[in-house]
Amino acid sequence: MKTADIFKNKTVFSLEIFPPRPDTDESVIYDTLDHLTDISPDFISVTYGAGGGKNGSRTIKIASDIQNRYGVESVAHLPCIGLTKEQARVILDSMSDNGIENILALRGDLPEGSTPAGDFRHASDLISFIKENYSFNILAACYPEIHPESRNAVDDLHWLKHKVDCGADHLITQLFLDNSYFCDFREKALLAGVDVPIEAGIMPVTNKRQIERMVKLCGVDLPKRFIRVLEKYEHDPNALRDAGIAYAIDQITDLIALGVDGIHLYTMNDPYVAHRIFDAVHNMLAVRSLVS
Repeated sequence: MKTADIFKNKTVFSLEIFPPRPDTDESVIYDTLDHLTDISPDFISVTYGAGGGKNGSRTIKIASDIQNRYGVESVAHLPCIGLTKEQARVILDSMSDNGIENILALRGDLPEGSTPAGDFRHASDLISFIKENYSFNILAACYPEIHPESRNAVDDLHWLKHKVDCGADHLITQLFLDNSYFCDFREKALLAGVDVPIEAGIMPVTNKRQIERMVKLCGVDLPKRFIRVLEKYEHDPNALRDAGIAYAIDQITDLIALGVDGIHLYTMNDPYVAHRIFDAVHNMLAVRSLVS
């Protein structure tokens, strides 16, 4: 099933996982999936994984197994930076041969100090290529606090609309910790003509190192309320984990009440955290689905 079709009748709840590193026992991810699929998510996305392009085959295998072994819809991530069109065709053909219908088309991180070779400079280039040559449902990323490389919010929305015009069927946001950014972004995106489902990406922040990395990589604003939580529990890992879960639950319940199209939970491969959050919000998701 194409993920864009799921939004027609319900508030979507989906999960993201990452493959194990190439030097790690593959069975670990299936132990994780055994527990995550108990939630019965609407779909599970699989990142291109630690280890970069060489780990792409694991992404395809896991995404295929999610569908064929677990009976859950899957999405395979595909970063395009450094890829030639010929290489992209090989990957896309493999995804198609494995029954994958949904692809999250991404640019990927630029290597430091060099300009990568390849035929794709932006995610929109990959989206256009897929749309012209395949029948995949295409997901794309968006940024409530604007992409770090955008000049301003207007520029960012211009390029987001371009992604949709190129063929993106469904958007997932970068993580954010202040729902006001998402609400403002969603309103402006609609005014800009972005008319596809926008799913809110939520990452439960459960340790201090994760927070520091998130701020460095994504430029995410830390609300005062969140900073107070961090300062209070930073030296108590279990308390900080529980506080991070509670913060994510508050975010999600507020977003559902505001009529969000869907919630995409960045699980960090932690079924315990995912279950705690789903158990807290699933009744509200069900009510929203009944009245949609």
